[in-house]
Amino acid sequence: MTDQRGRHLDDSLGLPLNGYAWLPALARRDGRSAVRTRILGQPALTLRGPDAVRFFYDERHVRRHGAIPEPVQGTLFGHRAVHTLDGADHRHRKAMFLSLLTDPTGVADLVDHVGTAWNEAIAKGGDGRRIVLFDEASRVLTKGVCGWAGVPLDDADIAPVARDLTAMVDGFATLGPRHWRARRARGRREDWLAGLVEQVRADVVIAPAGSVLEAVAGHRDRDDQPLDPQLAAVELLNVIRPTVAVSWFVAFTAHALHRWPEQRDHLRAGDVAYAVAFAHEVRRFYPFAPFVGGRAVTDLTWQGQHVPEGSLVLLDIYGQNHDPALWPDPYRFDPQRFVGRTPDPYELVPQGGADRRTGHRCPGEDVTVALLAAFAGWLARLDYTVPEQDLTISLRRIPALPRSRFAVTDVRLTAASPISGRPR
Repeated sequence: MTDQRGRHLDDSLGLPLNGYAWLPALARRDGRSAVRTRILGQPALTLRGPDAVRFFYDERHVRRHGAIPEPVQGTLFGHRAVHTLDGADHRHRKAMFLSLLTDPTGVADLVDHVGTAWNEAIAKGGDGRRIVLFDEASRVLTKGVCGWAGVPLDDADIAPVARDLTAMVDGFATLGPRHWRARRARGRREDWLAGLVEQVRADVVIAPAGSVLEAVAGHRDRDDQPLDPQLAAVELLNVIRPTVAVSWFVAFTAHALHRWPEQRDHLRAGDVAYAVAFAHEVRRFYPFAPFVGGRAVTDLTWQGQHVPEGSLVLLDIYGQNHDPALWPDPYRFDPQRFVGRTPDPYELVPQGGADRRTGHRCPGEDVTVALLAAFAGWLARLDYTVPEQDLTISLRRIPALPRSRFAVTDVRLTAASPISGRPR
């Protein structure tokens, strides 16, 4: 948007007013995928598309340091987290996450832990009471991931820890009450895990061999120094919190199965390949992260647009995942898009794009897909009633969620047993 002199006008109110539709609306208005604007007085370039992903994740073009706003660090990622690093420092610390989150046996073990917690929860809920799936999934995921990660957690603590972990995600994109709940939740959980790390290092608590707790407590950065306890807590949360954030996708999965019940047949039959394709389509179709941002390393040019050094560069995740040039009929839910096809990391970008080994694409994507595919099967084989409720998903609310958080009643256990996540 420009004024009569051709100057780009500030569009800081666009995000709170339009939510996920903000950047796609800019692109439609200007008739191009790369649009210049201003945010809080700063020049910004918004872009999308496979070539844009390559441009954005090239460290010669865009850096993350100094780009993530403090309110996001203070709620979602944590201060000094791996997300804020660039170059060799980023690759060194990210290698720890990759070793923990991409091993197929480890991922399968995590799915098994969550599956056990799911069966226990559903067995308790088989008494006809109303179950809010988002809340139940958050508790199941909290119990499963903490058990898998080697983080001791009493049953009485599962619900409050789950509330705090989901609050961190729920409050990152607002400055209202949700934001302050997220900050308080992060403070509590960082203090808890920092104390646990200190106990592990003092041999008061023994971290299970090969566990996330052992790896983070023992990690040394490139300067051969261990992470200080508070930073170690931040990075422990950056394994646990994103796993519990799968709760959003569980609610979306239930929403999809309710809207398109024919999807249940493939999933009930135990078609693992279809379950994975279904997981990818849920991640593409439903809104989660609206965009990611960085800063221009130097003066740049992208598709004829000047990008001044230090200016903001925003990759439109929601817009790219609904771009008709990439996804024919993009607002049609169709898992067949991914059957027999490995998603292109420069096209499907719900958790960032490009090569996760060298760039900022989420190292836990395998975990998300494996858990979501498992939940799709578990829900498809679970008998329940969907009572009258508000299932509206507002694109103005970030992160989006069905308004009712998806409630079910009359849960019946006849087909609820999970498939083991272990490879056959």
